[in-house]
This record gives sequence, structure tokens and C-alpha cells, in this order.
Amino acid sequence: MTGTDGAADPVRIAVTGGGGRMGTEVIEAAATRDEVAVATAVNRTPTDPVAGVDIAAADRLEDLLAATDPDVLVDFTGPASAVEYATAAAAADVAVVTGTTGFDPEETDRLRAASETVPILKASNFARGVAALRRAVRAAVAAVPGYDVELTETHHNGKRDAPSGTAQTILGDVESVRGDLDRRVHGREGDAPRSPDEVGVHARRAGDVTGEHEVLLAGNREVLSVTHRAGDRGVFAEGALDAAAWLAGRDPGWYAFDDVLGGEREAPNE
Repeated sequence: MTGTDGAADPVRIAVTGGGGRMGTEVIEAAATRDEVAVATAVNRTPTDPVAGVDIAAADRLEDLLAATDPDVLVDFTGPASAVEYATAAAAADVAVVTGTTGFDPEETDRLRAASETVPILKASNFARGVAALRRAVRAAVAAVPGYDVELTETHHNGKRDAPSGTAQTILGDVESVRGDLDRRVHGREGDAPRSPDEVGVHARRAGDVTGEHEVLLAGNREVLSVTHRAGDRGVFAEGALDAAAWLAGRDPGWYAFDDVLGGEREAPNE
């Protein structure tokens, strides 16, 4: 897309959940970038403008998509609403980037169906560091067969899904390399010795922690730990905008954040 002066036009985005934590971050991050611009934003409940962008009622989304003609819809809401918004976007020929997690199989199938009409990029995490962590975890797990594996994730006290979507994706990475680890044990209590086929999973909720994921591998009298910590939600917003700019104009299909980064494609849970 090129303007009359020869410069590339910005990718126009629609933001759902514009009054929420991540929606606000996306709008504020877009205001600092030249290659993206917010065409419209909606929220379930009334909210004040964000970074000069008015936030409309979510039930107006279909009309607003038609009136503003965005290139990509960026969504960080909840599973049911994300599917609803993606369906509306597909009907309006608008691509979708979603960082929403917690989809059940039926909701995932509906997103997949929408991807037959428009490009949809779904990721449990848009931090470049998490993409690097996932590659490191796959390599480490493959390099130390037979070692015990534990995953611990920590988030703010308002996060709903546990384990986090990122943790679920990392667990899928582990299991894709170690087929012998086919049982997830969530926490331990009482008489609970470890069995060889398990991956320990621990979710912590406290304060305003943005997000932390640690994978621990132990065996042969040694311990290896791989950790990612997000300093604030802005890193996820920036990654989502990178994804939106990359996705605009792509063919219909199902995409992952690794596609944006140009890395190896290995996303069993995305």
C-alpha cells in the first residue's frame, strides 16, 4: 500500500477490547509508530478515549468495519468474544491477529473456519523473547533425554486462565520433543512422588506480575533452567503490531508469530 507521495500507507487496524489492559497497550503503542494506525476501536463497556482514539460500543463492530475499512483486526479479549469478532472480521474481509488464549476445541475450529476466508494469526505470546525461549526449550529437552521437566508460570492476580496460554504452548513444545512425557501434573500435595512420564506444571498468581515462565530440567546431578520475564505489557502490544503489519495483504490461512519472525515453524498448540 503506497500513498500519493510514494511513502507506504500505514496498516489500518481495528482494536477490540480497546478499554482493557492489552487493548489500551495496543492503541498507545500504535500511536508511536508510523507503519500502523488505529482505524477504529471497540469495547464491551463504555470507556474514555485512549491516546486520542474514541472507543465505540462493541455491538457496533460490524458497522464500524464496513465504515472504516481496516486491514487487520487486533484482538486481546476472551475466547467467546474473540471468536465473535473474528467471525465479523472474516465477513468484512479483514485479517485477524489474536493474542487471546483459553479457546476450547469448538472455538478453535471456528477460528480455523474463519481462516479459510481471511488470514488469521493466533499466538499465545507476542514477545520475541518467548519465541526464543521456545526454541531454546525444544533444543534443551532434546539434548537431555530422560531429565525431569517442570514448568512454573507467574502472572498478576487478575489473570483468569491457568496455566497461561503461553505455558500451554511451551508444554506442547516439550511434549513434541519428548513423547514419553504424556502426563501433566498440576501442583503436588500429600504423598506425591514423581513418575517418569510426567511434566510438573505450577501456576502462581500474585500482585501485578506481567508474566514469567520458567522451564526447569533436572537429572544426572545437574539442573538447567530457562526463564523469560516480561517487564510490562508493552512488549506484547509491540509484537502484535509487528504481526498486524506483516499479516496485512496475506492470503487466507492460519499463521503463527514464528512466521513473522522468520524462524523455525514449530507451534503445536497455536
